Amino acid sequence: MLPQDFSTRTHFPGTYTSRFDFLLHFAEAVQNLRSPIFAAILFLIALLSTRDLFWAFSFWIFVLFDWLVIALLPRARKSFGPSKPPTLILAILRAPFAALPYPYNFFAQTLGTALMIYAFWIEPHKISVTRATLRTTKLDARAPPLRVLHLGDLHVERITARERELIRRAHDLAPDLILFSGDFLNLSNLNDPAAWEDTRAIFRALSAPLGIYAVTGSPPVDQPEIVARLLNGLDVRWLRDKRVTVQHYGCAIDVIGITCTHRPQIDRETLRGILRGAAKNFSMLVYHSPDLAPEAAAQGIDLQLSGHTHGGQIRLPIFGALYTSSLYGKQFEMGQYQIDELTLYVTRGIGLEGAGAPRARFLCPPEIILWEISGAVEN
Repeated sequence: MLPQDFSTRTHFPGTYTSRFDFLLHFAEAVQNLRSPIFAAILFLIALLSTRDLFWAFSFWIFVLFDWLVIALLPRARKSFGPSKPPTLILAILRAPFAALPYPYNFFAQTLGTALMIYAFWIEPHKISVTRATLRTTKLDARAPPLRVLHLGDLHVERITARERELIRRAHDLAPDLILFSGDFLNLSNLNDPAAWEDTRAIFRALSAPLGIYAVTGSPPVDQPEIVARLLNGLDVRWLRDKRVTVQHYGCAIDVIGITCTHRPQIDRETLRGILRGAAKNFSMLVYHSPDLAPEAAAQGIDLQLSGHTHGGQIRLPIFGALYTSSLYGKQFEMGQYQIDELTLYVTRGIGLEGAGAPRARFLCPPEIILWEISGAVEN
């Protein structure tokens, strides 16, 4: 697979020029509406969805209940986002089903309520461990596997049950090496000292004998001056366009970290510069987005660990992610891919998008990934 040329593109996912950024600003305007005006807008949607006035009022009650349930999330310390933008999205999604004849409309709206509660209250906290393996002739086949824990997209608002479970599982897995692929804070909490301290507490609780290495994520989220404060005094090495070599039972392993600009034309030159003259050790690239994978494959990288897409965060059966924020669309939306000799893994991430984006997951639970990388005998 050859790297694509994006040099003429003007809008890049994960930057201030993205269309998603525009939607977040629109969501902010929705959140700033006075509650009576917002409730009236919801009632107007209900009226437009059905000719039956009684059912329009009933539909409005369902939507108001959505609003209440989402508004209670911060009080329950589940998540801490605005309530009006996701309520508006849900009202629009519910509207076509309101036109169904009774009792199908009632059943559809009741099912919608159950799915909403699951997506906002339950699945975002069902953190799972994905186990992946890789064999390479660049490591000693007689040595124990290298255990690498890949974390991504923390998006911390506060320490919740999800983050406590992350710490517990990371401790139980006892990795040799921890790699973080970016997005420390939630977009809504960039200037929140409490979120900063909770982020620091999470990383302070992690440990690995070969170290913890991190790269920054999307530029609007992981602003360098904020990340410098987050990592100050922590036993976490920030890889800013650097290559470091760690030793595992006498074998050299290169860990390469690149600051993600979301512009592959720029970041591929950075990668080429880092690799120029480098030894042919087993190499792992930690880069926030999967969009650099074709270039990493062309440069002979063995393993790329990325995130950013959140797996779509909201997925439909069969179709998968509704939106990935990737230049390659759904091609690298989540999970493991093989590009020539490169193995790419795109994590679903741990946290949730910020600002007015729904603090929800559906068919896309948060994950951490434990890699066991073993040596193989060359044929």
